[in-house]
Amino acid sequence: MLGDLAARASLWNRRRKLALFLETMRPGPETRVVDVGVGDTPFGTEPGVAATHNFFEALYPWPDRITAVSDVPLRNFAQAFPSIRTVVANGLELPFAEDEFDIAFSNAVVEHVGAREEQRRFVAELCRVAPQVFVSTPNRWFPVETHTLVPLVHWLPRRHADRAMHALRRENWDQVELLTKRDLLALFPPNVHAHAVEARVAGSKQTFQVDG
Repeated sequence: MLGDLAARASLWNRRRKLALFLETMRPGPETRVVDVGVGDTPFGTEPGVAATHNFFEALYPWPDRITAVSDVPLRNFAQAFPSIRTVVANGLELPFAEDEFDIAFSNAVVEHVGAREEQRRFVAELCRVAPQVFVSTPNRWFPVETHTLVPLVHWLPRRHADRAMHALRRENWDQVELLTKRDLLALFPPNVHAHAVEARVAGSKQTFQVDG
């Protein structure tokens, strides 16, 4: 029951996010988009929140213009989305030229790439391969931690939060480094800050778009 509720809430949130992406980035049928951090799963096939993984590819109007990047092979993804080019690569070192794409998109990935320095490198790579960037990540100040569905514990100092999450057997917490709005903005290279078009906190998610 909780898993079904979480899946419905996640889908509502992600549809809103796609609408925000389309409204602010204004892509067209020729726009080249790279999605960094997809999972090897079809849309709508996993339990709970995972059912909404790869919503962007499932709902985007021009999926054949997407290049999907993951650090694992994408066999199941490729079967579900045969028109989408897939690339296996580390998001900290993308195998693309500068401005090879029109837009770089990444949803709920930056909090998984490591500590602040790794997060900074990840965002810098997005900014390098595309002049426009759309990043979304869970807001640390939202009262329910979206990966574990545990309330308030993630507000504790890290060592105390780790101890509590382990006691609750929330192993998926170990690779999560949440960000506040200020933290997220600070990840972007100084040379793009002057071109920031919007930073927004919406519900449990925060998004940042850069138009370079």
